[in-house]
Amino acid sequence: MFKIGPEFTDFAKAVSRVLGWTYVLCWSASFYPQPISNWKRKSTFGLAIDFPTLNILGFYAYTISSSSFYFSPTIQSQYAFRHPDSPETTVRFNDVLFAAHGAVLCTVIYSQFFTSVWGFKVGSAQTVSRAVLGIFWGCVLGIFVTLCLVKILGRAGGYDPASWAWIDVIYALGYVKLITVVCKYIPQCWLNYKRKSTVGWSIYPMLLDFAGGLASLLQLFIDSALAGSWEGITGNPVKFGLGQITLIFDAIFFYQHYVIYRNAIDEEYGEEFDEIEQEGLISHRRE
Repeated sequence: MFKIGPEFTDFAKAVSRVLGWTYVLCWSASFYPQPISNWKRKSTFGLAIDFPTLNILGFYAYTISSSSFYFSPTIQSQYAFRHPDSPETTVRFNDVLFAAHGAVLCTVIYSQFFTSVWGFKVGSAQTVSRAVLGIFWGCVLGIFVTLCLVKILGRAGGYDPASWAWIDVIYALGYVKLITVVCKYIPQCWLNYKRKSTVGWSIYPMLLDFAGGLASLLQLFIDSALAGSWEGITGNPVKFGLGQITLIFDAIFFYQHYVIYRNAIDEEYGEEFDEIEQEGLISHRRE
């Protein structure tokens, strides 16, 4: 593969650090517009509850996964054993910071669906779907099964990377994050389509997501080029997958918001669309 020459190594490392913090800042900032919008409107209408439900699971799993790769000598040594051509993980401190921050903000957003906590208007249709509940508990079960395999089939208590080891649990957590990212956008896309509107759902997180996704992928490619091996990508499939999936769904959301639903009405009372329509309470302004 392409490898960066020694004369450009310091520059490439500096660019990688800048890109790393750029994507962290963009993705971290993307958590704020939606809860702020909910707070201003005193309503969660327009946001699919499936989105934060999967986000909570995904970000807590990602926090544990990235923290383990960055802080745990055991996980680092097992990673090096399995990736001898590129023994250093591409997980950086900014990845850990982003994951932990995301877990906290996802919890805040999810809590806004509880009227007893915030007092916001929550539509009766804003309940977690069976499909999402199945995905949620299926992911939890997958982590549990991996833990059992490490305990039963692993050698040296899971510390021998040649068999089932603790790094496999960390990989399982990483894949849970990847699965939740793939699935969490679909309910929001469907809700926007069903309502023929994106009102109540903020587009600003998607704009920041897009910028962060580009920066994340560029950093991963630069880090792999510095290492002279694509294993920096194959060894960190979660980060690579997150960047790609983010860009794809962001493009879909841009199309919904700025093209097909750009003249959508504003159901400002925070109830289901059909209820508002029956009561004649529809206004024609956008946020």
